[in-house]
Amino acid sequence: MGELVARDRSPLGLDAELLSTCVSCGLCLPHCPTFRVTGEEKYSPRGRIDAMRAVDSGTLPVDDAFVDFIETCVQCRGCEPACPSGVHFGALMEETRRALATSGAITPWWQRLGFRVLGHHRTLLVGSSLLAVAQRLRLVPRRLGLPELAVRRIPRLESTGTDVWLFTGCVMDAWQRQTHRSTAELISLAGSSFAVPDSQGACCGALHVHAGLHDAAVALAERVMSSMPGDGAILVNSAGCGAAMKDYGELVGTDAALRFSARVRDINEWLAARIDVLPAPSGPRSAVIVQDPCHLRHVQRAHEPVRTLLGHVADIVELDDEGLCCGAGGAYSALQPALAGDIRTRKVASIDRARSASGAQLVASANPGCSMHLSAVLDCTVRHPVDIVAEALRP
Repeated sequence: MGELVARDRSPLGLDAELLSTCVSCGLCLPHCPTFRVTGEEKYSPRGRIDAMRAVDSGTLPVDDAFVDFIETCVQCRGCEPACPSGVHFGALMEETRRALATSGAITPWWQRLGFRVLGHHRTLLVGSSLLAVAQRLRLVPRRLGLPELAVRRIPRLESTGTDVWLFTGCVMDAWQRQTHRSTAELISLAGSSFAVPDSQGACCGALHVHAGLHDAAVALAERVMSSMPGDGAILVNSAGCGAAMKDYGELVGTDAALRFSARVRDINEWLAARIDVLPAPSGPRSAVIVQDPCHLRHVQRAHEPVRTLLGHVADIVELDDEGLCCGAGGAYSALQPALAGDIRTRKVASIDRARSASGAQLVASANPGCSMHLSAVLDCTVRHPVDIVAEALRP
């Protein structure tokens, strides 16, 4: 996000007006995954904002307890749609993490090194192949929740025209390239061509924003913007990436970034608007359980188009947890495995109830982190919506 206030005005540099928006009503509590699994006020949005106020006013120091309040937040932003006062909790959390990372209180060197690799796509691909070999040798613990990675990947997409841009990203291109191929098939079926950005557009910077690495995130955003010039729509099939790119206007703070953000569309949004153009499926309809990634539901507010798209080929089965987070949270599941596991347990229980009631054995999730986090423990299949739809529409 952009500069909220002069950095020397307070320890965290937060906007006092944003902080004062929270009236501590508590309506956010049922929607906060860390509060739901712990029952502790300090792990709620209200508790975290109270701590921010205390540190920003100088009442409390930036100590280990405060760092724990901040680092244990999944940044799912499920509290925002539930808040009657319209608190911009995501902005407060991002600016707080920026201040803590700048001072060295969070995001140690080894994390920064890992995030840096995401912006160097060739290095990431080589590392992913080595990781795949390590999996075959049983050197990678299953508790990490990684999917079975391919030692050799299918070829990268090649541009077919200039109607739209198809953002391929870093982890998605390294680990879930088949989803890009399914996305390309559906774009073509909708009557459009697509262009693929060069390696400059390899990483959107979402994880860097979450980690408080503001300058690195801005640098990656500027690279991504330069890799996809023009006025065409920019289609993204990773919910976390799409949310970050739609926020470039705030992150970078320029008119060019605002114009770029306005072009970004989640692939489900774009395809749902063209549902009448897609061919009708020829096979039987299956039942599909829909799991909403937080950054699609709470940040982009674009979860309904997923249902429109999937409803073209399948019968939708809803969960009963009102979109509560699954615990993936980008790098959260790796950095906070205990809390992430507890949060996931609640999500899996909701999925199991839906399976028992409907008989469905297929879960749709439009974010790679969510699908990998859930696949690690579910005994049913988790797939991206475009993979499900593309398969149903193939002859």
